[in-house]
Formats: sequence, C-alpha cells, structure tokens
Amino acid sequence: MKNSLMKPVLVFKTSICNSDDVSKLHPLLNKIMTPNDFFNFDLEDCDNILRVETRHLKAESVLGLLRRHGFYCEELH
Repeated sequence: MKNSLMKPVLVFKTSICNSDDVSKLHPLLNKIMTPNDFFNFDLEDCDNILRVETRHLKAESVLGLLRRHGFYCEELH
C-alpha cells in the first residue's frame, strides 16, 4: 500500500566529491528547504548523488543553487 504521506524524492547527479563540498552546500540547501524537507549526499555512488525529499521545492531550485556555487548538477529521472 502506498503511503500518502511520502514526500517526492528528487535525485541529482553532481560534481560534489568530498566532505568540504558538502559542508559548503549544507547551509545553502537548508536555507531553501522547509523544516520537513530532507537531503543527503551519497558520495560513494559514482554519480555523487544528491537526494532531496520535499513537497515544495522544484528541481530547478536545487539545480540553480548548485550551479551558482560552481557545481555540476543534473536531475536524474
């Protein structure tokens, strides 16, 4: 049975490759998210995945934020 409370998950391939990059982006991502949103990085994945669980953010917001700070970012479908 599908849980109606589940938030959509946006998945991005990124150029974020280390904890310094994550530390730089963490406060920036927190600024655009609501308290119920969640994100995490999987730097062990070959695509350096960023997952964002959100009900209100659009992929373009995340893409723009990362690109403005010099990171490659592409939404995966």
